[in-house]
Amino acid sequence: MAGIPAIFYEHPKEQKRSPMPILAILLLFIAACLHALWNLLLKRSREKYITSWWTTVIGGLLFLPVLLFTGLPAREVWPALAASLILETVYFILLSSAYADYDFSLIYPMARGTAPAFLAIWSITFLREQPTLGGSIGLGMIVIGLLVIGSSALKLDGGPRPHLRGILTALAVALVISAYTAVDGSAVKHTSALAYATTIFVFLPFLTTPLSISRYGWPRLREAWTRERLILVVVGVLGVLAYLCALIAYKIAPIGYAGAIREMSVVIGALAGWRWLGEKMGIQRVIGAVIIFGGILTIALFG
Repeated sequence: MAGIPAIFYEHPKEQKRSPMPILAILLLFIAACLHALWNLLLKRSREKYITSWWTTVIGGLLFLPVLLFTGLPAREVWPALAASLILETVYFILLSSAYADYDFSLIYPMARGTAPAFLAIWSITFLREQPTLGGSIGLGMIVIGLLVIGSSALKLDGGPRPHLRGILTALAVALVISAYTAVDGSAVKHTSALAYATTIFVFLPFLTTPLSISRYGWPRLREAWTRERLILVVVGVLGVLAYLCALIAYKIAPIGYAGAIREMSVVIGALAGWRWLGEKMGIQRVIGAVIIFGGILTIALFG
């Protein structure tokens, strides 16, 4: 582990085999609902990239006063903080570009569905988490269920070939999601989750704003605010609340379990895409949802 900051792989021993707290599951369920909702609103907006940028700005403005009270997180997590900011900027670019070109019901289930598989590798290899047998079974069930739902979106248009470019884009998003989840989950175990989240929200716009202005220009960004002000504010608020709930859960629960359970938002997102966007919903997604909730229950009882 030479060259890797200790916070990325050292955790208190008692957390390695601790059961999954019910409070963490509740927080992750709330985070999943909020996350699916803001992604649904993002898909319905006219300018996905611009909407994503405005959400980072609104989140930063909302939490700037909070930062004055919380202060910066512990100095030992600053390398993790810097890595997370870079990863979330990449996520911001990939996700908004993907939603501009592909169906919500393809990108969202595939990206969120495959992320736990990557996260399980990081949590075991780098974070030294040791899941129990029951926890491993539950984690496997969640990953399988997510993949069942995600694969149902491969041929939503009824065509003979899957959306290969869309799949690759979704997998790239999943890899970034798993990376920043592992970094953030490890960091908040060593500092205040609120201080860490607040710092992320405040500083992220400094990275996303130059990219947005260079790509679209300020007049177009301002036009989007004038046209969709309400939806931008709502998406911004939902985004920061969802992430804050997830970070608090990561602080009190094993990251591998928590990151997987958070992706129950895939089920909610698939239902939302079917109900409000007119996207197809089949028996395969229902089966996937049942498997996922079975996995969550297994982790809650035996993890």
